[in-house]
Amino acid sequence: MALRIEDASTRHLDRMYEIETECFDREAFTKRQIASLLSHYNSISLIARMDNEIVGFIMGMIYVDRNLLAGHILTVDVSLPYRQKGIAKKLLQEIEKIFKEKGAATSCLEVKESNIAALSLYKKFGYKKMGRLKNYYGNAHGIYFRKDLA
Repeated sequence: MALRIEDASTRHLDRMYEIETECFDREAFTKRQIASLLSHYNSISLIARMDNEIVGFIMGMIYVDRNLLAGHILTVDVSLPYRQKGIAKKLLQEIEKIFKEKGAATSCLEVKESNIAALSLYKKFGYKKMGRLKNYYGNAHGIYFRKDLA
């Protein structure tokens, strides 16, 4: 099963929303939010395909932070049957590469404090904990991570 990473577009919206709601509970982006991000000019959205099926995606933005370009990963989603196959890792590699190509000096993201698998992945990727986000996910706390891309 070959994994392919491609640019996402609004034609992928229904499947992306399915995966988003499979991955997250109350914190899931709405279909309208995903559609808005897909069409935003600063947004980078990629899908992961295996055997022509969309099995995951990543969405991020590039913005200016203290006069430097920065990448912000908004969500990394992998459908449950496809976890532990390196898909999130490949999506992260690709979006970081695009962030760098566009001139971003850093990449940042937020993750739920209880999401052990994601915390482990981000630490392996060189993300450093910058702070705790109290009640960021409703009653659950988040952690803010950042990584230098230079």
